[in-house]
Amino acid sequence: MGERRDAFIAQRCLMGYTQEAFATAVGVEFTTVGRWERGELTPQPWRRGRIAKALGVTLEELGALLSPDIRRNSQRPAPSEQRVVHVPPSDPSEEDDMNRRSLLRLFSMAGAFLSLPEPADAVTESVGRTPANSATVAAYSQLNRYLWRAYALAPSKGTVLPPVRAQLEILSEALTQAQTPHTRQHLCALAADLFQLAGEILFDADRYGDAAHCYTLAATAGKESSAIDLWACALTRHAYIAVYERRFSDAAPLLDLAATLARRGDPSLPTRHWIAAVQAETHAGLGDLDACQRALDTATEVLQLPQPPSNRGWLRFDGSRLPELRGTCYLSLGRTDLAERALTDALQSGLTLRREAAVVTDLALLGLKRQDPDQVAAYAGTAVSIARQTGSAVVIRKLQVLQQHLSRTPAHPRIRQLTADIHALSTLT
Repeated sequence: MGERRDAFIAQRCLMGYTQEAFATAVGVEFTTVGRWERGELTPQPWRRGRIAKALGVTLEELGALLSPDIRRNSQRPAPSEQRVVHVPPSDPSEEDDMNRRSLLRLFSMAGAFLSLPEPADAVTESVGRTPANSATVAAYSQLNRYLWRAYALAPSKGTVLPPVRAQLEILSEALTQAQTPHTRQHLCALAADLFQLAGEILFDADRYGDAAHCYTLAATAGKESSAIDLWACALTRHAYIAVYERRFSDAAPLLDLAATLARRGDPSLPTRHWIAAVQAETHAGLGDLDACQRALDTATEVLQLPQPPSNRGWLRFDGSRLPELRGTCYLSLGRTDLAERALTDALQSGLTLRREAAVVTDLALLGLKRQDPDQVAAYAGTAVSIARQTGSAVVIRKLQVLQQHLSRTPAHPRIRQLTADIHALSTLT
């Protein structure tokens, strides 16, 4: 049995391919792609040119992608030594600490250079790189789009963080170089875009402090680039951390600022509608039904935009989330009749796994309010399965909130098992 080729998989996702789409691009069955990625097969030489072209790499780089992990190679002894040399396994906690230190270093570097309006020539010389030109910036922009697509396709969002972090380092270094104001503006906009993606990945991993730092840098970069909608979206994501932690009074001022900015933004984009959606959830958490309904009405106006809403990575609000949003708001406000209708409607649409988990967890909460243990167990069991499949800390956190209410339900075998399952998931995070 071969070794899993994670670098090959990461590059496929980076280029925006599912296994099926990649198989079509290179002319093989998708099961063959799976065997390549598991290390059970190695592509034949005559196929490699087409594979390299699809992945956007050279033949030499493809060879590296198809090789076992470099770190494992560096630790593996020669055949004559394999019986006497033993390499201890790496410590996951130490590796996570290294990743965190790397992120903190990146945050510091990006923050410092975003505060410099026009780096001096001396900085360029110290870095030793050619300043970015329009072609380079266009390539960076294309890679950002690929990374957002990879994020959307990845079952486990954390797998996309390494290439995102690498691209952020490149953008941060590019900001150290002397360049035209126009180029710098574009680089700042790309940084604002990608720091929001990094924040979403970290938020999904239950690292809210790091996610908040990313959103702060994204807002700073958006302001520097005069990209009003990017700036407003970064503030909204920052506010959503407070909403998710049910600190609604902390979220409200940030959302008000984001809404004020959005009125100066591009009217063809759904920025103001998305902000209204998050405001609706905030008003619901504060118990203000009238303000919540007004915000929901504003969010619903996204369906009246003259052109299809933007599908760019950092702004994906198109109205498809409205049923689940209404359900969440009505549940917070105690309107269980309206909540169940909206949440049931939401399940009928095509939801991502994380969104489905959020909806069924809310339906389980409704079951608790009705003292229906069978409804609780059925819906929450689905959310537990999704949490196991994705490893999403966001899903696990919602289940933990549900678990806090389970003690109100009379003893029931399925509820006891559900409580144990959620506890087991909690220990993993």
